[in-house]
Amino acid sequence: MIVYEYPFNERIRTLLRLEDLYDKFKFFIQQEHAMQHHVALATIFDMLEVAGRADLKSDLLQELERQRQSLLGYRSNPNVEPETLDSILGELDSVSGALVAAQGKTGQNIRDNEWLMSIRGRTIIPGGACEFDLPSYFAWQKRSSEQRLADIHAWFAPLAPLFDALALVLRLLRDSGGPVKLIANGGSYQQMLQGKVYQMLRLSLDESSGAIPEISANKYMLWVRFTTQGGDLKPKPLEEDVSFELTLCNF
Repeated sequence: MIVYEYPFNERIRTLLRLEDLYDKFKFFIQQEHAMQHHVALATIFDMLEVAGRADLKSDLLQELERQRQSLLGYRSNPNVEPETLDSILGELDSVSGALVAAQGKTGQNIRDNEWLMSIRGRTIIPGGACEFDLPSYFAWQKRSSEQRLADIHAWFAPLAPLFDALALVLRLLRDSGGPVKLIANGGSYQQMLQGKVYQMLRLSLDESSGAIPEISANKYMLWVRFTTQGGDLKPKPLEEDVSFELTLCNF
């Protein structure tokens, strides 16, 4: 199964973009070549660009506290396992505490580093990080893999609490809904949402079907149109019925 996610608002869209960047960062930071470490560092710069557009720290803290208060209400529910509930509450407290302890604005340690900011300024330019533009950065790339990794981990460390909180919030959001099996007749599906507010939808379908969903939604209606790709990879309307699973997620 392949899963497509669609955010209903700018806040969730920002979280998903940061999650995508973090996944890329985790991949490249596990590699050893200097070019791969360059991508890892450039990805940190991209994280700062996205995270700097909103006060994510306070938003995440508010959401974590709201989730904590909501879960506390389940203590008296006999259908809830106390051990599982305590585990989630403990995780919420731990992540919130680490985020509160993170000092200053997100990524301020990188913004205060003139050398890193000079690299960031050059990476915006295509091919701008060549050795003749940044000889000191070229020299850094010639260091051992262990030295480069230690530096990158140190630069990213102040950002880690933010991404731990982001991951927990998105996990709770994804777990908030249950999948419903549906069929898009003739490759198209519509559903009235009747003004109910959702944060995100998840659409799962068999990868072998070759179907690709194009999704649009607001608080009144959800519309999914399935396409497929030909030899030129250009999307083409899919006229046959498509089976899929839909999950509407909301805190």
